[in-house]
Amino acid sequence: MATPTKKWKLIYTDPEKCVGCGVCELACSYEHEGVFSPLKSRIRIIRLNEIVNLSLTCRLCENPPCVAACPREALTQSEETGRILVDEDKCNGCGWCIEACDFGAIVLHPEDRIAVVCDLCIDRQEKGLPPACVEWCPEEALDLVPKDVVAQRARLEATKKLFIEILRGTVTVP
Repeated sequence: MATPTKKWKLIYTDPEKCVGCGVCELACSYEHEGVFSPLKSRIRIIRLNEIVNLSLTCRLCENPPCVAACPREALTQSEETGRILVDEDKCNGCGWCIEACDFGAIVLHPEDRIAVVCDLCIDRQEKGLPPACVEWCPEEALDLVPKDVVAQRARLEATKKLFIEILRGTVTVP
Protein backbone atom coordinates (compact mmCIF):
# COMPACT_ATOMS: atom_id res chain seq x y z
CA MET A 1 0.00 0.00 0.00
CA ALA A 2 1.34 3.43 -0.95
CA THR A 3 2.04 5.89 1.81
CA PRO A 4 0.25 9.25 1.55
CA THR A 5 3.47 11.10 0.72
CA LYS A 6 3.93 8.99 -2.42
CA LYS A 7 0.61 10.32 -3.69
CA TRP A 8 1.53 13.94 -3.02
CA LYS A 9 2.33 15.97 -6.11
CA LEU A 10 4.61 18.96 -6.42
CA ILE A 11 5.80 21.25 -9.16
CA TYR A 12 8.99 19.97 -10.75
CA THR A 13 11.31 22.20 -12.77
CA ASP A 14 13.43 20.71 -15.54
CA PRO A 15 16.64 22.78 -15.23
CA GLU A 16 17.56 21.93 -18.82
CA LYS A 17 14.40 23.64 -20.08
CA CYS A 18 13.94 26.57 -17.66
CA VAL A 19 15.25 29.82 -19.15
CA GLY A 20 14.31 32.03 -16.19
CA CYS A 21 11.77 34.04 -18.18
CA GLY A 22 9.47 34.61 -15.17
CA VAL A 23 6.22 33.75 -16.95
CA CYS A 24 5.47 31.26 -14.16
CA GLU A 25 5.70 34.04 -11.55
CA LEU A 26 3.38 36.25 -13.58
CA ALA A 27 0.86 33.46 -14.20
CA CYS A 28 0.83 32.61 -10.49
CA SER A 29 0.36 36.17 -9.29
CA TYR A 30 -2.40 36.77 -11.81
CA GLU A 31 -4.17 33.53 -10.87
CA HIS A 32 -4.11 34.32 -7.14
CA GLU A 33 -4.05 38.12 -6.99
CA GLY A 34 -5.43 39.32 -10.32
CA VAL A 35 -2.24 41.30 -11.03
CA PHE A 36 1.04 40.57 -12.80
CA SER A 37 3.52 40.96 -9.94
CA PRO A 38 6.38 38.57 -9.15
CA LEU A 39 6.33 39.92 -5.58
CA LYS A 40 2.87 38.39 -5.15
CA SER A 41 3.78 35.06 -6.71
CA ARG A 42 3.92 31.75 -4.89
CA ILE A 43 6.64 30.49 -7.22
CA ARG A 44 10.11 32.02 -7.48
CA ILE A 45 12.76 31.99 -10.19
CA ILE A 46 16.25 31.47 -8.85
CA ARG A 47 19.33 31.81 -11.01
CA LEU A 48 21.94 29.26 -9.95
CA ASN A 49 24.52 30.57 -12.42
CA GLU A 50 24.57 32.34 -15.78
CA ILE A 51 22.90 29.42 -17.57
CA VAL A 52 20.97 27.46 -14.93
CA ASN A 53 17.61 28.71 -13.66
CA LEU A 54 15.03 27.00 -11.49
CA SER A 55 11.51 27.75 -10.45
CA LEU A 56 11.06 27.13 -6.76
CA THR A 57 7.89 26.13 -4.93
CA CYS A 58 7.08 24.23 -1.76
CA ARG A 59 8.78 20.82 -1.66
CA LEU A 60 6.07 19.24 0.54
CA CYS A 61 8.46 18.19 3.30
CA GLU A 62 7.54 15.33 5.58
CA ASN A 63 7.35 16.86 9.07
CA PRO A 64 7.78 20.36 7.59
CA PRO A 65 9.95 22.68 9.67
CA CYS A 66 7.83 25.68 8.65
CA VAL A 67 4.79 24.19 10.40
CA ALA A 68 6.79 23.39 13.54
CA ALA A 69 8.33 26.88 13.61
CA CYS A 70 5.05 28.80 13.60
CA PRO A 71 4.41 30.07 17.16
CA ARG A 72 0.74 30.73 16.39
CA GLU A 73 0.03 27.37 14.72
CA ALA A 74 -1.06 29.23 11.59
CA LEU A 75 0.50 26.65 9.28
CA THR A 76 -0.70 23.09 8.89
CA GLN A 77 -0.02 20.40 6.33
CA SER A 78 -2.81 18.70 4.43
CA GLU A 79 -2.57 14.94 4.91
CA GLU A 80 -4.31 14.41 1.58
CA THR A 81 -2.19 16.66 -0.67
CA GLY A 82 0.82 17.60 1.44
CA ARG A 83 0.16 21.29 0.79
CA ILE A 84 1.03 23.79 3.48
CA LEU A 85 -2.12 25.63 4.51
CA VAL A 86 -1.95 29.10 6.04
CA ASP A 87 -4.67 30.25 8.43
CA GLU A 88 -4.67 33.96 7.66
CA ASP A 89 -6.55 34.72 10.88
CA LYS A 90 -3.73 33.21 12.96
CA CYS A 91 -0.71 34.36 10.93
CA ASN A 92 0.87 37.55 12.27
CA GLY A 93 3.66 37.74 9.70
CA CYS A 94 6.47 37.01 12.17
CA GLY A 95 8.43 35.18 9.46
CA TRP A 96 9.57 32.22 11.52
CA CYS A 97 8.18 29.86 8.88
CA ILE A 98 10.27 31.65 6.25
CA GLU A 99 13.42 31.19 8.33
CA ALA A 100 12.60 27.52 8.91
CA CYS A 101 11.99 26.65 5.25
CA ASP A 102 15.16 25.06 3.87
CA PHE A 103 14.12 25.89 0.31
CA GLY A 104 13.03 29.52 0.57
CA ALA A 105 9.58 28.57 -0.66
CA ILE A 106 7.62 30.79 1.74
CA VAL A 107 7.39 34.57 1.51
CA LEU A 108 5.35 37.30 3.15
CA HIS A 109 2.68 38.89 1.00
CA PRO A 110 4.02 42.40 0.27
CA GLU A 111 0.81 44.12 1.37
CA ASP A 112 -1.00 41.77 3.76
CA ARG A 113 2.20 40.62 5.54
CA ILE A 114 0.80 37.08 5.73
CA ALA A 115 2.81 33.96 4.86
CA VAL A 116 2.28 32.89 1.26
CA VAL A 117 3.12 29.41 -0.02
CA CYS A 118 2.27 27.54 -3.22
CA ASP A 119 -1.16 25.93 -3.04
CA LEU A 120 -0.62 23.96 -6.27
CA CYS A 121 -3.61 25.85 -7.71
CA ILE A 122 -5.87 23.28 -6.09
CA ASP A 123 -8.98 25.14 -7.34
CA ARG A 124 -7.73 24.73 -10.92
CA GLN A 125 -6.89 21.07 -10.36
CA GLU A 126 -10.42 20.41 -9.11
CA LYS A 127 -11.61 21.68 -12.51
CA GLY A 128 -9.20 19.37 -14.33
CA LEU A 129 -6.70 22.15 -15.09
CA PRO A 130 -2.99 22.18 -14.28
CA PRO A 131 -1.48 24.82 -11.98
CA ALA A 132 -1.24 28.19 -13.75
CA CYS A 133 2.57 28.15 -13.79
CA VAL A 134 2.62 24.73 -15.45
CA GLU A 135 0.03 25.73 -18.04
CA TRP A 136 1.72 28.97 -19.04
CA CYS A 137 5.41 27.97 -19.01
CA PRO A 138 6.49 28.65 -22.63
CA GLU A 139 9.38 26.17 -22.41
CA GLU A 140 7.30 23.39 -20.79
CA ALA A 141 9.89 23.28 -18.02
CA LEU A 142 7.32 22.83 -15.25
CA ASP A 143 5.25 19.79 -14.48
CA LEU A 144 3.03 18.58 -11.65
CA VAL A 145 4.43 15.20 -10.67
CA PRO A 146 4.26 12.79 -7.73
CA LYS A 147 6.84 13.53 -5.05
CA ASP A 148 8.49 10.12 -5.42
CA VAL A 149 9.03 10.77 -9.15
CA VAL A 150 10.92 13.96 -8.27
CA ALA A 151 13.17 11.94 -5.96
CA GLN A 152 13.79 9.40 -8.73
CA ARG A 153 14.67 12.15 -11.19
CA ALA A 154 17.08 13.69 -8.68
CA ARG A 155 18.84 10.35 -8.17
CA LEU A 156 19.14 9.82 -11.93
CA GLU A 157 20.51 13.33 -12.41
CA ALA A 158 23.08 12.84 -9.64
CA THR A 159 24.16 9.52 -11.16
CA LYS A 160 24.45 11.14 -14.59
CA LYS A 161 26.61 13.96 -13.19
CA LEU A 162 28.84 11.50 -11.34
CA PHE A 163 29.30 9.41 -14.50
CA ILE A 164 30.28 12.52 -16.48
CA GLU A 165 32.82 13.49 -13.80
CA ILE A 166 34.29 9.97 -13.86
CA LEU A 167 34.62 10.15 -17.66
CA ARG A 168 36.32 13.55 -17.38
CA GLY A 169 38.71 12.13 -14.82
CA THR A 170 37.80 14.69 -12.16
CA VAL A 171 36.48 11.93 -9.88
CA THR A 172 38.20 8.62 -9.30
CA VAL A 173 36.49 5.39 -8.45
CA PRO A 174 38.17 3.30 -5.73
